[in-house]
Amino acid sequence: MHTAPLVDLTVHHRPEGLSDRIALGFTKVLRFCADTFFAKRYGHRAIVLETVAAVPGMVGAALTHLRCLRRMCDDDGWIRTLMEEAENERMHLMTFIEVAKPTLFERLVILGVQWVFYLAFFTLYLVSAKTAHRIVGYFEEEAVISYTHYLKELDEGRSPNVPAPAIAKHYWKLPDDATLRDVVLVVRADEAHHRDVNHGYASELAGQPVDESRIAPYPEHAEDIRMAA
Repeated sequence: MHTAPLVDLTVHHRPEGLSDRIALGFTKVLRFCADTFFAKRYGHRAIVLETVAAVPGMVGAALTHLRCLRRMCDDDGWIRTLMEEAENERMHLMTFIEVAKPTLFERLVILGVQWVFYLAFFTLYLVSAKTAHRIVGYFEEEAVISYTHYLKELDEGRSPNVPAPAIAKHYWKLPDDATLRDVVLVVRADEAHHRDVNHGYASELAGQPVDESRIAPYPEHAEDIRMAA
């Protein structure tokens, strides 16, 4: 039987200073919009939100790469970590596309939201990388909450616990009899890891100490994510 890493559901970074409060307020506004638009259609919520969640890691990695080139300095592992985050979020998207087929309207929403969010986050990262990472940390806190609600829907029979998609079983190395519940568990663990990493990066940029032992563990991922036809 597959066992997902344990996730601390109580983790919340208490805002310190104006930038943290802005980051938390912005996150709560987006959470309200998502709750209003999707209600309990968690599969469709995941599809749209994961297209947004995959943006920050790529933006952060690219701008960190350019900064290190300009300054001719080491990145301390940030680039690889952020690229892995972006790829991991994309795999969440590819998985949930198999679970809940996006509607034409949702595809149009994705086109608009992605461009707006990309440009806004790119600009924010240039102005304040600390605030950008704090926003992502708060995003991931909300993602952990959303996937916990999704698990409750599955456990109480309000959403069908269908077999896990083949792409998910390959990527997370799940057993052949894995179900959607197993997928949601590992996805939630991924989000908890991203939550702690981004809060840690924001704190590091603020000159605060970071306890790396408190970073949630990552589920095991396949190195080769290509799927055979």
